[in-house]
Amino acid sequence: MLLKRTNIEVQLSRVRDHQTSEKMLLDNVYAFLREDADKEERIKKTISGDRKKKQNAFNTDLLEISNIYHLEHIRKICIVYRLRFLDTRYFKGEIPQEAISRIKKLERNHKTELQGYKIIAPSRLFKLKDKDDPLLFVPIGNDYFYLIHKWGNDLHPLRKLLVWPFRNIVNLTLLVVLISYLVTLLIPDGLFSKTNSTAEFWIIFFFMFKCIASVVIFYGFALGKNFNPAIWRSRFFN
Repeated sequence: MLLKRTNIEVQLSRVRDHQTSEKMLLDNVYAFLREDADKEERIKKTISGDRKKKQNAFNTDLLEISNIYHLEHIRKICIVYRLRFLDTRYFKGEIPQEAISRIKKLERNHKTELQGYKIIAPSRLFKLKDKDDPLLFVPIGNDYFYLIHKWGNDLHPLRKLLVWPFRNIVNLTLLVVLISYLVTLLIPDGLFSKTNSTAEFWIIFFFMFKCIASVVIFYGFALGKNFNPAIWRSRFFN
């Protein structure tokens, strides 16, 4: 049976819905919001440009509550799935025509020019073209963001498990311990001595742990890798 791919928009919605009620979300948005389709060239220039804006003047009556996310919801999902949340000017993929059309529709309905675009995507999408699950946002204000469009493929169903070791140092240590234990079990009895004992097993285990931990540490330092909480908003490669 094939595993179903992970839809990051669905996972983000679950985090938001679990932490925030619809009424609370509406109240928070209304508290800080006080206020015709332009040419596609302007939209594309704004998306790829350096102009920053912390909020856009939306008509709150036209906002879809299901598309509103707080920065904390975004942070949590980025850490769990090892994703980045960065300005679109760092994005190296292509913004699809459907996203441009939705931006034009939003601007027409809300009578405003949207700015401050952000994207959730895997790290490699900010350096190479790829197809995995980008989500395009614009800021509403007060750390709230409005989801404009999602495109590409869903994430691999095992991605959450595969990036689990990189969430923090404890997870990585547990993985190294588990691998060391399994490798120790694979060593034939009597390879290092004629008698088998518990002490010998644990000596071999600690030796394996030191070897594997050294490789992991070397790999981490050599490639400049970091943990998920440190990279989700980082503009740097690792």
